Amino acid sequence: MQEEKKSLQQKRHRQRGRHRAVFPGALAVLIGLAVLCGCDVERRKSDAELGLNPQQAAGRKIYDNYCDRCHEPYSTRGKKGPGLKGVFQKKYLPISGLPANDDRVTDIIRLGRKEMPGYSQTLSQQDLEDLLGYMHTL
Repeated sequence: MQEEKKSLQQKRHRQRGRHRAVFPGALAVLIGLAVLCGCDVERRKSDAELGLNPQQAAGRKIYDNYCDRCHEPYSTRGKKGPGLKGVFQKKYLPISGLPANDDRVTDIIRLGRKEMPGYSQTLSQQDLEDLLGYMHTL
């Protein structure tokens, strides 16, 4: 009986040892995957690092509150909506094909689109001007 108990304890000890040996390896693999998956994630730059003036910095806050959940600011890849990097550097807007100018973008922000809500009841004229100022920096 004593020997069976001792044998069982030794077996458990060996199994624990194997788990301990596997755990660091598994942890290393997970860390490696996290690093590989996160390699395109950049630290968020400050307003000063981006060279934003006060109006553009105010527009960035509005963008963060209303636009960022669906639109990547510094990428052409989108989330739910298109990425907005260089949106005003192109002749036409990516999905609608409308001219990429302040009037058309303001209309889209105010009235919305298919899956995009309109913000005419949420954003003031000053908010829209600040937001457009920031979007011109993308």
